[in-house]
Amino acid sequence: MNPIDLHACRVKPDKTMDLSAYPTTPPDALTQEDSTQWPERLHDLAEQLNRLQTILHAGQSRGLLLILQGMDTAGKDGCIRSVFTHVSPLGVRAEAFGVPHALELRHDFLWRVHAKTPAWGEMVIFNRSHYEDVLVPVVHRDISKATRIQRLEHIRHFESLLHDAGIAVVKCYLHISKQEQKKRLQARMDDPLKHWKVQASDFDDRKKWNAFMRAYEQALQETSTEHAPWYVVPADSKAYRDLFVSELLVHTLESMKLVMPQPQLKLSDYTLR
Repeated sequence: MNPIDLHACRVKPDKTMDLSAYPTTPPDALTQEDSTQWPERLHDLAEQLNRLQTILHAGQSRGLLLILQGMDTAGKDGCIRSVFTHVSPLGVRAEAFGVPHALELRHDFLWRVHAKTPAWGEMVIFNRSHYEDVLVPVVHRDISKATRIQRLEHIRHFESLLHDAGIAVVKCYLHISKQEQKKRLQARMDDPLKHWKVQASDFDDRKKWNAFMRAYEQALQETSTEHAPWYVVPADSKAYRDLFVSELLVHTLESMKLVMPQPQLKLSDYTLR
């Protein structure tokens, strides 16, 4: 199949962006024949990801943080399940960030986040993240413009600190259309096993769709940096979304030039009897 153009979906630093200019569906260049090859390609990428994660965990000299953001039903949970299905849970963990609780609100907004970032040898997935603090409060007008600007500056410095400490930061905005969200919300309402996922905020936030798009545009364009870039992932297709994220992770890990550590023993001195 044709390779995915990761660069085309990367948000350029300091460039005014319009999310409506980014597709929510796979590129037209991908043919129907290509899509039939996606499962096989995803399987190959899963094997590569597992191998690279093993080297990352063994070496314990670098770490990787994957940040997943998106509107409700964008597929953050599903993406994690699919992409990491064949990866050893050793050295991999997922962290979810909901509404801050009382203790967290008494600290700076990054306090609850920093302790959950990867250690060397770890791969960590953030299901939502510190970006919630420059999205929801902005849309609901709970913080001022000055506070938003200040928080975005703190985020840039925070991610620069992680990069300098050997943590690769990869950020994916799972981009779905309003029409696709409607289908997925309806599917949740129709499935008793998914009723627990439905919240009043899903419907309230949907009414503020345009305001959320503007908040995301501001956040993405102001925090996509050379060392912590944002990627706008077409997510109306769950299969293509998972393929894209898998390809991006493999590409990132390969670029980190990871190497297996030397054995602690001189193995030639030992024999099995």
